[in-house]
Amino acid sequence: MSRIGKNPVPIPKGVEIRLLDDCIAVKGPKGELKTPVHSKIRYELKDNHVHLARADDSRIAREQFGLRRTLLANTVQGVTEGFSKTLEIVGVGYKVAVEGLKVTLNVGFSHPVEYILPAGMEAKAEGNKLILTGIDKEQLGEVAARIRRVRPPEPFKGKGIKYSDEIIRRKAGKTGKK
Repeated sequence: MSRIGKNPVPIPKGVEIRLLDDCIAVKGPKGELKTPVHSKIRYELKDNHVHLARADDSRIAREQFGLRRTLLANTVQGVTEGFSKTLEIVGVGYKVAVEGLKVTLNVGFSHPVEYILPAGMEAKAEGNKLILTGIDKEQLGEVAARIRRVRPPEPFKGKGIKYSDEIIRRKAGKTGKK
């Protein structure tokens, strides 16, 4: 039995939850998100908490129990506080600029690379850092991964786009002839 799934999801003040047929709609101060429901999981709303229960003891129900609770908790946290991810651009002459929903990366190619952010996402450039914020944790991680994929960090000098908490394992270069 999932220990995570047993814990009820607390609903803070200012958050409204509606249990629909195919999803749960969560509305808060930062926006509105929907999270899909699973047929093997039952949801019950009582006294500012959402309680989850398995419909049966099948393998799928056990697998989905903790997952659905975490997805719902992330949705509630997203509409109240939001999420952010920081990317660092490391390299001589590497730059990042943000204009509205357009992120422009100058990372050693012959041309600048432009990335259009999806709706609901915001970006801010501070020096060599790019700070992405949004209410959907999954979408935020996907956008950060796509921007990182433009120029992933290389192991010899560490140049490229990396997450701020990422540690790049460095390799020694060629030693040369003697």
